Amino acid sequence: MIRHSHDIRVRYADTDKMGVVYNGNYLTYFEIGRTELLRSVGLAYAHLEAHGLLLPVREAHVTYLMPAYYDDVLSIETTYEHVPNVAVITLSYRVLRQDDVLATGYTKHSFVHAHTWRPTRPPRVFVDAVTSGQIV
Repeated sequence: MIRHSHDIRVRYADTDKMGVVYNGNYLTYFEIGRTELLRSVGLAYAHLEAHGLLLPVREAHVTYLMPAYYDDVLSIETTYEHVPNVAVITLSYRVLRQDDVLATGYTKHSFVHAHTWRPTRPPRVFVDAVTSGQIV
């Protein structure tokens, strides 16, 4: 299992008229968490793209528990548990402000070839990175 935490500060542009983070921005926060988790194990998402692979979102879920506000510092905790021989990967997320859990969720992804959008198994470079980077 790999767990990575990345801090962000809520920008004014992230908030809605009510002064809270707009609900759709949590999916952007999940993307930040996913990208930084991959980077933490030595695999930049750009490396996958350079090798003709994409990792589109197939499913996303967010549970909103508490609001976040402009200028809050949030921690995005991303967790990935590698399951061998599956085509769909699942990442879990928690968005926190200090000890308060503001939102939880998950995204499911499948690897596809960039030009054909045909599904493929997770490439060796991904498997090697996430299995050698067993950070908990």
